Amino acid sequence: MLLTSSAFPEGAEIPSCYTGEGENVSPELSWQDAPRQTKSFALVVHDPDAPVSGGFTHWVLYNIPSEAGRVEEKVPAEEQLPGLGMQGKNDFGKIGYLGPAPPSGTHRYFFRLFALDRMLDLPPGATHKQLSAATKGHILAQAELMGIYERKAA
Repeated sequence: MLLTSSAFPEGAEIPSCYTGEGENVSPELSWQDAPRQTKSFALVVHDPDAPVSGGFTHWVLYNIPSEAGRVEEKVPAEEQLPGLGMQGKNDFGKIGYLGPAPPSGTHRYFFRLFALDRMLDLPPGATHKQLSAATKGHILAQAELMGIYERKAA
């Protein structure tokens, strides 16, 4: 499975419009070559370099329909998204995407897509930890796209 974005290539800097210093909107993401038996997808954006134990989760999106092959740019901060699934809480406790805004240095942001063998029995607003528990034993494949970001303003 391959995960890409029209916003930035693998390993490159995430454009500022997708960060806390810019418009703070989610980038477009596309994927291909998911297993045929996929029933849903889940997406997590995580910063392992954040100065908190376990890193910082910026986005949790799940129960993305199996026929989907992309997530459009600027996903609204709503719990349920018709045709796209449900959003969980980021580590600030808010629904939806939270763009990069590292306190210092360059951080890595991992966009991870999971192909699952079922729809998840989770209500809207689930955390990364709850999502991880629900996907255990149900991941058919996964893909990853990593972008970096360092704050421009002091």
